Amino acid sequence: MSRKQLLARPSLAVLVVLALVAAFMPHHHPDAAPNTLATADIAWMLFSTALVLLMTPGLAFFYGGMVNRGNIISTMLQSFISLGVISLLWYVVGFSLAFGDDIGGVIGDPRTFFMFNNVGTAPHPTLGAGLPLVLFAAFQLKFAIITPALISGGFAERIRFWGYLIFICLFSLLIYCPLAHWAWHPQGFLFKWGVLDFAGGTVVHISAGFAALAGALAIGRRRAHLDGHAHTPVNIPFVILGTGLLWFGWFGFNAGSALGANAQAVQAFVTTHFASAAAMLTWMVLEAARGQRPSAMGAAVGAVVGLVAITPAAGYVAYGPAIAIGILASGVSFGAVILKNRTTLDDTLDVFPCHGVGGIVGMLATSLFAQKGGLFTGGGPALLYSHLLTLVVVGIFTFGGSWLLYRVTNFIVPIRVNAENETHGLDTSQHGETLLAA
Repeated sequence: MSRKQLLARPSLAVLVVLALVAAFMPHHHPDAAPNTLATADIAWMLFSTALVLLMTPGLAFFYGGMVNRGNIISTMLQSFISLGVISLLWYVVGFSLAFGDDIGGVIGDPRTFFMFNNVGTAPHPTLGAGLPLVLFAAFQLKFAIITPALISGGFAERIRFWGYLIFICLFSLLIYCPLAHWAWHPQGFLFKWGVLDFAGGTVVHISAGFAALAGALAIGRRRAHLDGHAHTPVNIPFVILGTGLLWFGWFGFNAGSALGANAQAVQAFVTTHFASAAAMLTWMVLEAARGQRPSAMGAAVGAVVGLVAITPAAGYVAYGPAIAIGILASGVSFGAVILKNRTTLDDTLDVFPCHGVGGIVGMLATSLFAQKGGLFTGGGPALLYSHLLTLVVVGIFTFGGSWLLYRVTNFIVPIRVNAENETHGLDTSQHGETLLAA
């Protein structure tokens, strides 16, 4: 029996058991009282949830266009498969771990919403600002989906597919859900510290950046990277398409995090756009300043860095500071990419320099420019101090925790493909599929 069969058969058994339990276990789904829900808010949040879901296929194109020809399908699937895997985990216990009844400020009680019990159209007293709880859960699910997908760029072109699936399950339950609870649950300890993370700069992007960094180190360098071969993206139009989908979906990511059709959503919508526009132009100007030709790849990466950086600040800062954040983050991430390229670090798609560093810049900039409490807006240094401490705590937790999870995954199944499979590409070795000849 092959290793794939050894892994697939228990996985199938788990799915069969899940189907039986989901079909026959008694559930309580509280209904909202008549005429108690704001239909405009519901409409906006349904649309925002769909927009955030679109970001994951957008990320698949963004990453898929950056890798070598033999790894396009595998790289895109690593993003796309998260839609399935994380959705079921979220249904069973993920939502409960992130937003269930608080246990010590660090995790939710897994029994609170186990298998979406007690999740219905009735609003929750502290979650979702009067939205149907099931809609709040669905919106938060889309954040949980894209976070492990972001990590995949750090070890692209060399990870075994089954190892990847095991890792993202462990990461989602043991890293992402606790972080979401810390920052977004009213009883989470970061929330109580007053840390501002409007739409996931810390929970999504910093965590993904540090996890990708740990993965690049734990899994090791690609053979081509060891041999000094230049990495040439295979399909720039895919990258541009992915950027467009991400930019479009990010309006749901950020403006949707206002959790209603309100003034803060409008503010987040506009600041998101301005920051991305400024960052895109900054990246291209920096390329030109170094004697390079302005590139489509640079424009795309710059735009995404701006989106990353404004994410924690989107609903808290004014429009001018949003532009400043985009310019600053683009410059810092541009420099981080240059520095990374001078080292032996093989972060294939620059996840840490772009998402990790971009998220860090955005997080710290939030403490400077937030309209309430920011250092530059008369709030004093307290918010900056809490954000600096949070950066240390989250950095250690996500990097160290992810490093350990890669080791655990490798104990269960070898996480890296062999040299022959890496040379021929993961599309054929992992999935038996290839692109049509050009």
